[in-house]
Amino acid sequence: MGLLGTIKMYAQRSRQHEQPTDLYSHKVELLEGGSLDLDSLRGNPTLIVNTASECGFTPQFEGLQELYERYSDRGLQVLGCPSADFMDQEHDDATETADVCRRNYGVTFPMAGKMSVRSEPHPLWDDLARQPGSKPPVWNFSKYLVDGEGHLLARWPTKVKPDDPTLVGAIEQALERPR
Repeated sequence: MGLLGTIKMYAQRSRQHEQPTDLYSHKVELLEGGSLDLDSLRGNPTLIVNTASECGFTPQFEGLQELYERYSDRGLQVLGCPSADFMDQEHDDATETADVCRRNYGVTFPMAGKMSVRSEPHPLWDDLARQPGSKPPVWNFSKYLVDGEGHLLARWPTKVKPDDPTLVGAIEQALERPR
């Protein structure tokens, strides 16, 4: 999506849900084939991030992988969702995207197939943006923390790095909640 399309996208507004909905009710296609039923993540907190492999914020993959390695044994899940919604900063070819994620940053957490997160959002991203107190991503690497029951706990914008104390603290609190 070019500059004009990106500007038009920012003008779109979705109505927010009055009550939280179950974000684990969605399914996504995976980058390297197959699909992921988010219901399989139930019982564990999940950090969902819109990604782009050609963005200035792409190095955040390293911090996301570190979070995943640090907390996955306690139940944290991470889901990357590649998107070209912001200035076409994602490859059209899934193999090229996977190469950036896996080879350059050692990503081992699940990566969804390329999807829209704002312009014509995938149902997961439409639902994330419409949760009470939430909003759609403004750029790549927006982060959404979902609790074990599928409810949004918090959202952080692009510039909040994965090692930010508020993000890490929210993950630790989510991991301490009874399952």
